[in-house]
Amino acid sequence: MNPEALRTLLDAVAAGRVTAADAMVRLRDLPYADLGFAKVDLHRELRTGAAEAVFCPGKTPAQVVAILQRLIAEHANVLATRADDSVLAAVVAAGLPHAWHPLARLIVARPEPCDGIGLIVVVAAGTADLPVAEEAALVAEMLGNRVERLTDCGVAGLHRLLAHRELLAEANVIVAVAGMEGALPSVIGGLVDRPVIAVPTSVGYGTSLNGLAALLAMLNSCAPGISVVNVDNGYGAAHQASRINRLVAKIR
Repeated sequence: MNPEALRTLLDAVAAGRVTAADAMVRLRDLPYADLGFAKVDLHRELRTGAAEAVFCPGKTPAQVVAILQRLIAEHANVLATRADDSVLAAVVAAGLPHAWHPLARLIVARPEPCDGIGLIVVVAAGTADLPVAEEAALVAEMLGNRVERLTDCGVAGLHRLLAHRELLAEANVIVAVAGMEGALPSVIGGLVDRPVIAVPTSVGYGTSLNGLAALLAMLNSCAPGISVVNVDNGYGAAHQASRINRLVAKIR
């Protein structure tokens, strides 16, 4: 149950429009619904500000659909991350309302438009980094943030990044997505007074070690104000960026 729905229910109980017994029935699945193979966290948005998402790898398409069905009974814009064609086919067959974003491998179940606040800028070093960058951008948008995307701004052509210095300076937080040697966040960190969230990707040649080289480079950045998430973790970066952005919006 989302915070608005819970508040409405409690107001109805206080006003005598709903009995305590009826309210207990509607709240019976808090804090989670036990599906046998999964305990769906219906309480997460109340605690953290965002509903539970479904990480698809390792789950059968039928399991993903069952979890989504339970979540969309309470929430809009429920995310299924790292979805493939088999998961998409199962969602379509089940008739779930959804939007499919193939580049990000992301399904948004029960999609509803939301007004974005503040500004998060997501910067991708290269075209090969776009799947992770787009995951970060879409998740941030679904969390209620305004997002601008900058693509193919890697440091091998520094002028491509410098052309957007004004936009970078406007952002409340910047998500920098890069593979190879992972230099992009350090360069951005030296240009702006904004928090930078670095996302290493598994893009690169042999000694990039599936993103380990970029991860270590970002962890060892000499530019202050940079935090680092796991390799290819656009989803996690979006949540961190959203929390920073929303705190700034509250202060202002």
